[in-house]
Amino acid sequence: MVRFHRVALLLETSTEYGRGLLRGIVKYARLHGPWSIYISPGHLEQALPKAKSWEGDGIIARIHSPRMAKLIGATGLPVVASSLEEIAWERPHHHEFCEIRTDSPAISQMAALHLMEQGLRRFGFCGFDTCQWSIRREETFIQFLTEAGFACHKRRIQFANWLQRPGWIQTFESERPLIESWLRSLPKPVGVMACNDACGREVLQACATAGLRVPDDVTLVGVDNDELLCELSEPPLSSVALNLEQAGYEAAMVLDAMMSGQPKHQETVLVTPVKVVPRRSSEVIAQDDPLVVAALRFIRDHAGQPISVPDVVGELGVCRRTIERRFARATGRSILSEITRCRLDRAKRLLMETNLPARRVATSLGFQSTKTLNRTFLRLEGQTATAFRHQDESLKLNPDPQRTPGRPV
Repeated sequence: MVRFHRVALLLETSTEYGRGLLRGIVKYARLHGPWSIYISPGHLEQALPKAKSWEGDGIIARIHSPRMAKLIGATGLPVVASSLEEIAWERPHHHEFCEIRTDSPAISQMAALHLMEQGLRRFGFCGFDTCQWSIRREETFIQFLTEAGFACHKRRIQFANWLQRPGWIQTFESERPLIESWLRSLPKPVGVMACNDACGREVLQACATAGLRVPDDVTLVGVDNDELLCELSEPPLSSVALNLEQAGYEAAMVLDAMMSGQPKHQETVLVTPVKVVPRRSSEVIAQDDPLVVAALRFIRDHAGQPISVPDVVGELGVCRRTIERRFARATGRSILSEITRCRLDRAKRLLMETNLPARRVATSLGFQSTKTLNRTFLRLEGQTATAFRHQDESLKLNPDPQRTPGRPV
C-alpha cells in the first residue's frame, strides 16, 4: 500500500512570492508524490490550531510572527520555512528544518545594473524597517553602488509586518506623506529600488501625489514581478523576477528527504533572481548631454534593426569623434558597445518570449549569422544563445524525473 506523505503548506496566496513557491511545490508533489496536502492560504497563524485532526509528516511555511513560529516548532515535524531570520524561534536541537532565503546581493545588483544602464547616476532605496530581507537588499544595493562610485539615499517605512492587513494599509496611509517628502528631497533624475512590488506600488502613488514624473524624475524598479500588481500600477512597474517556482520545487525535494528519514543535506533553499522585467517605470534616458540623449534614443528605438556606429553618427549629423568622446564620457561605454548591449537585450527577450529559432533571432537583429550571435553571447554572457534559452526554460523549473522520493537531496 502506497503511503501518502501528509504535508501542510502554510504560504500566502495573495503575493507572487507565495504563489510562485506553491507552483513549484505542487509540481514536485505530482512528480514524486503522492502527497496529501493541507493548505491554508488565509490566516496563517491560525492554520495549525484549526487542523485538530491533522496528523502530518512535514510543513512548508512562511513564518512571520513569534506565535506562528512557536506553533510550528511545537509540532516537532520536519519544516522548510521562509522568514526564519526575522523570528526568534527556539527550535529543539533535534528539529529538522531548512530555510528558504532570497539571494539579496544578486537581486540588488541586478536592480542597480538595470538603473545604471538607463544612464542614471543618482540613486535611492525604499524598504521596510523590520524586515531583514529588505534591510539586506538595501545594504547590498548601497554597497554595490558605493563600489561603483555612486551615493545612495534610503528610506525605511516603519511598521511591524507588511503581510498583515489592515495594518499594512493604515501604515502606508500614515507613511505616504513622509515618502513624498523623501522623494522630493532626492536629486533628480533619480533611480530608486523598492524592496518589493508592494513597496514599489506605494512609491509610485507617492510620486503621483508629490507631482513627480515617472520615469523622468523618478525611475523605479521593484522585486518579485507580481504581474497583476505591476501592470495595474501607473505607470506599469519594472521588477526583478525571482526563480520562485524552482525554489518551491527544491523546498519540496528537501522536505521529502527529511520526511523519508534521509540525512539532512541542505540547510538553505536560495531564491535567485532571473531577470529584470522592464516596464514603463524605468523607460528613461537620464543624461544631461542632449547629443548623448539623442544617440541613446536612436540606438534603443532601432535595436531591432541592423544599425551601426555610422548610422548613429549620420542620424545626429555631427563629427564621429565628437559624439564618440561625449558618449563615452557620459555613459562610460562606447557607441558600439551600447548598440551591442541593446541588441543583445532584444535577442534575450526574443529567445525567452518567442519560439523563433536562433537563426531567425540573429538575422532579425542584424547579426551576420547564428555563429556571430553565439560569439556575442559567449563574450558577454558566457554561454551560447541556445544555452541561454534552455537555461531560461530550466530556471522556471528544473525537475529531476529520475529522482525517486526519499532519495537524499
